[in-house]
Amino acid sequence: MLETLSLMGAGFVNALSPINIAAMFLSTALGVTIGCLPGLSAAMGVALLLPITFGMPPATGLIVLGGIYCGAIFGGSISAILIHTPGTPASAATAIEGYQLTLKGQAAKALTVACVASFCGGLLSCISLYFFSPALAQLAMQFKSPEYFWLSLFGLTVIAGVSSKSLLKGLISGLMGLLISTIGMDPMEGVERFMFGQSTLYNGVNVTCALIGLFSMSQVLILAESRIVERAKAKAITDKFRLTRPEMKRITPPVLRSWIIGNIVGILPGAGATIACFMGYNEAKRFSKHKEEFGKGSIEGVAGSESANNAVTGGSLIPTLSLGESVTAVLMGGLVIHGLQPGPELFTTYAGMTYTFFAGFVIVQFMMLAIGLLGCKGFAQISRVSDAILIPSIVVLCVVGSYAIHNNIVEVGIMLIFGVLGYLMRKFDFNAAAMVLGLILGPIGERGLRRSLMLSDGDPSVLFSTPLCWMLIALCVIGILSPLFMNRWEKRMTEQQ
Repeated sequence: MLETLSLMGAGFVNALSPINIAAMFLSTALGVTIGCLPGLSAAMGVALLLPITFGMPPATGLIVLGGIYCGAIFGGSISAILIHTPGTPASAATAIEGYQLTLKGQAAKALTVACVASFCGGLLSCISLYFFSPALAQLAMQFKSPEYFWLSLFGLTVIAGVSSKSLLKGLISGLMGLLISTIGMDPMEGVERFMFGQSTLYNGVNVTCALIGLFSMSQVLILAESRIVERAKAKAITDKFRLTRPEMKRITPPVLRSWIIGNIVGILPGAGATIACFMGYNEAKRFSKHKEEFGKGSIEGVAGSESANNAVTGGSLIPTLSLGESVTAVLMGGLVIHGLQPGPELFTTYAGMTYTFFAGFVIVQFMMLAIGLLGCKGFAQISRVSDAILIPSIVVLCVVGSYAIHNNIVEVGIMLIFGVLGYLMRKFDFNAAAMVLGLILGPIGERGLRRSLMLSDGDPSVLFSTPLCWMLIALCVIGILSPLFMNRWEKRMTEQQ
C-alpha cells in the first residue's frame, strides 16, 4: 500500500513538469476543437494525432492522447447545445435538453452545466481508475454473450426515457433503428442482408453517419424552413455563465449516478460513451423532481448525459490497461508504439510511467474545466451567427465529417438519406434519439443472442445461466415498470398535498 501511494505521489510530480503541463493544455484544447466538429469522434481524433506523439517520452505521449480523448468527449456537447449538432456520438443525448435551453436564451447555463458535469464525471472516473481497477476489470471479464444480450435489452428500456412526447412514437423509432441495424453482413453466417450491392454496407450502416444526418443535417433543413421564428429565439442570451447553489444541488445527484453508469459501461468492450450518455440522461429523468422540464430544457438532463459520457473515459482505460483488452483500441495502439505492453506489467515493470499517466489524466480534467469555463462565453456566440453563415457551415462540416470517417463518398449519401429521414421524424414528432439507440444496441443484442444459442446448441436456458444475467433481467423489468410506479407515486403525493 505504501509503495502504491509512493508511486502515485511520484506520478503527480512527474506529470507536473512544465513540458507535461503544456502538453496537457494544448492536447485538451485540441481535443475540444475536434469534438466540436461533426464526424470527428474522440477515437478518430486520437488516431489522427497519434503520429505527433512518436517523438515524445511514453508518459507525455500517453498524456497527450488522454487529453485529446477527454477534450473531444466534452467538445461534442458544445455544438450539440448551441446548434443541435452533436460533435461526437457521445453527445447525442445532450442535444435533447441542451438545444432547448439555447432556444430559451439559456445557452450560457447549458454550457456551464455541461462543462461542470463533464469535469465531475471525468474526475470521479479517475478515482475508479486509481482504486477500483482490479475489481472492475474482473467484472468486465464476467460479461459473455448472454450478458451482452440482456445489456442491450436493458439499454432499449431507455427509449421510454428519451421519448418525452409520445412513448408509442418513441418505440416505433427504436424499432426502425433495430431494423436498420440488420443491414450488412450477417455476423454468424456471412450472408448479405439488404446491402443492395454496396460493399460500404458490409459492416452495416455507420452509426456516426446516421447520427450526423439525423441530428445535424436535419437541423439544417429545420433552420432553412423556420429560420425566422426559431433562430430569433436562440439569438438572445439572457443568463449568466455561472451556477447558483440550488442549481449545483440539483445537478449533483444525476452527476453521481452517471459516474457509476459511465464507469460500468466504459469497462465493457463494444459498449461506449454513446450508450452511457443515453442511460445517464434516462436515469436523470427517472429520478428528477422536475420531470416537466425534460424535453423543454432541463439542466439535470444535460448533467446526466455529460457526466456519464465523460465517466466512460476513465472506465474504458481499466480493461485496456489492466487486462490488455481494448475498449479504446487506438490508445492501446499508442501504448504498443511507445514500446509498452498493455496488461499487468504496466503496474509492475512500467509502474512509474503508468502512474504518471494516471496523474496526467487527473490534471487533464482540470484543464478541461478551465478551457470550458473560459471559453463558454465565446462558444455561446455561435448561437448568434446568422443563418446565411451557419447553414452552409453545418452542411460543409456534415459532408466533410461523413466523408472523413472512411474516405467514402457513399457514406455522404447515407448521411444525406438520414438527414431527410431525421427531418421527417422531427416534423411528425418521432424520436431520432430512440432510433440511434436502436442502431447501436441492435448489433450488440443480435450477436449476444445468436452466439449464446450457437454455443449452447440452441438451448435458451443459457440466457438465464448466471447471476449476472438475472441481475440484468431484473434491471430490464425495473426499467420497464419504474415509469409506471413513479407516475403513480407522484400522483399519490400530489393528492396528499
